[in-house]
Amino acid sequence: MTILVTGATGNIGRRVVHGLVGAGQRVRAMVRDPLAARLRLPEGVELALGDFTRPDTWPGALAGVSRVYLFPFAHGTGFVEEAAAAGVGRFVVHSAAAAGFAPSDDPSALGRHLEEERQAHRGLELVVEATGKEWTHVRPGLLAANALGWAERIRASRVVREPYGRSGYPLVHEADVAEVAVAALLTTDHLGSAYTITGPAKVTQVEQAAAIGAAIGAEVRFEELTPAQAHAQWLVDGYPPEVADWLIELLADAVDGPGALPPTTTYEEIMGRPPRTFAQWARDHAADFIGEAA
Repeated sequence: MTILVTGATGNIGRRVVHGLVGAGQRVRAMVRDPLAARLRLPEGVELALGDFTRPDTWPGALAGVSRVYLFPFAHGTGFVEEAAAAGVGRFVVHSAAAAGFAPSDDPSALGRHLEEERQAHRGLELVVEATGKEWTHVRPGLLAANALGWAERIRASRVVREPYGRSGYPLVHEADVAEVAVAALLTTDHLGSAYTITGPAKVTQVEQAAAIGAAIGAEVRFEELTPAQAHAQWLVDGYPPEVADWLIELLADAVDGPGALPPTTTYEEIMGRPPRTFAQWARDHAADFIGEAA
């Protein structure tokens, strides 16, 4: 049995590859740059040139494949249909928590963003379901890895500057998402299920900064910006205005509660142990934040 992992060099996909290799599986990674991927993936993994925007690369990547870990960029490309026709019998979809949200006509920037997310991810899920093949949808919430966006500033000055310091979500460790995906690829226990995976509890931005500081053995200060200051800075940083708009609303939504996505117990129910904490994630990624402070 050959399992194809798409998005194989990403935060989650890379861990899916490692998990499958550790389980003794034959793994093929579909990558756009095999030379670069060889440096990031374990020995024994077959590398196949493949790109969702290049259908000519799909036959080689899919030859002899029975199961696929499907990255969301496959949406709207025709890749799923070709994979099913090529003999793939099971898809494990890297989806998103928004796929499980109810349809919404909320006109706010955040509401529009979440509805776009819902439509895109649920759209891919429906394409997979329509093939008649086996499927499992793995829907991570907000990833702890988003904190890597602070890495450069923390390395340079040991400070995080954001609005709404008390805002936070139950950030999920990418390793937890990957473990659920591997279980779905290797067993029949999860067929036909859609799993929303989160971390164990809300972690505020102030708490995230403190946890990163503890992980690297240095104080990381949290400097609170006003929403207007943050919005202006993000525009300078190159964020599109609509993204800056919904990011502000996303943070504001989770100041006094869990916001749009409360914690789930899904990971513990599947794996039999609590999900990893943000503090664990920070320790696992300490090297990303270590550098000379100014």
